[in-house]
Amino acid sequence: MFKRMLVVLAMSATATGWLLTAVAETSSEGSTDHASERLANEPVQPIAPYQSEHPEKVELGKKLFFEPRLSRSGFISCNSCHNLSRGGTDNLPTSIGHNWQEGPINSPTVLNAGLHMAQFWDGRAATLQEQAAGPIDNPMEMAYTHTLAIEVLRSIPAYVDMFEAVYATRDIGIDHVTDAIAEFEETLVTPNSRFDQWLRGDDSAITADELAGYETFKSIGCVACHYGEALGGKDFHRMGLVHEYLTENPSQGRFEATGEERDRFSFKVPSLRNVERTYPYFHDGAVWTLAEATEIMAYLQLGRELPQADIDNMVAFMRTLTGEQPQITLPQLPPSTENTPQPVPFERE
Repeated sequence: MFKRMLVVLAMSATATGWLLTAVAETSSEGSTDHASERLANEPVQPIAPYQSEHPEKVELGKKLFFEPRLSRSGFISCNSCHNLSRGGTDNLPTSIGHNWQEGPINSPTVLNAGLHMAQFWDGRAATLQEQAAGPIDNPMEMAYTHTLAIEVLRSIPAYVDMFEAVYATRDIGIDHVTDAIAEFEETLVTPNSRFDQWLRGDDSAITADELAGYETFKSIGCVACHYGEALGGKDFHRMGLVHEYLTENPSQGRFEATGEERDRFSFKVPSLRNVERTYPYFHDGAVWTLAEATEIMAYLQLGRELPQADIDNMVAFMRTLTGEQPQITLPQLPPSTENTPQPVPFERE
């Protein structure tokens, strides 16, 4: 009798195991189907981690991103305006350039910039590499020349060795510099936000208020501009489609790159990824809170005056877009030599 009970228990345990396995498989398949359906139907897609095939180039690009000797003052680097400890921007209305010059426009975040169709607010740079060349010889930014920047790098043997290891040449050129910086910037993606988790099928990843905010975001038409992985960066739109935007900032947007009248006051749609960290908002950096920016954009672009509850929920939704930023170890830069051009940090009339 005792042996028969053991057999029955063993069979029951086996059957239970089969049942649990079947339930798990069904649950897994159901979850997969749920996530697939959601991904297929939503205008927003999750960000995938970037895996570089050139880790040595990434490491070189990181050093150059933090390298202040690419500027005339020896003080300003890419990270000055695109601070990776502050959401990839400087959190100023407009950036501070060489000799304390006031920049003409708000500095957009470098995070997820590789997902954009073009760079700068006016889209004048088609790629990250092209963008990286701009600030170095801009007299209002790093205020150097490409020739002098290359002279600095060529004067430092450790840099020459690094460029040779990556590019198989000791004859460093500006294209090598910008290519390496661009490859590093490609890695600056922020995957696995709570909203991305929801997109992949985890219903518990966001709250009811946050989901309500997303539904409002879609229903009133925000997704016409803010869609895709970056929720922006895919096209240009006029600032003030329904109501005029009043600003003292002189930028004419895309018009300055194309000369086409239809592009006057059109700007690249900014990404909403990590938007709670990339204040102040708009091309002129005039608005400091996400709630005010949401209210203004709904009015200017859509002609909507939103109730406070909708604004609050939309802001809550946008905060779920903050992802996991790569953990960057501050690079140790090689020392200058006696042949390295000396910086000019202070220039007086």
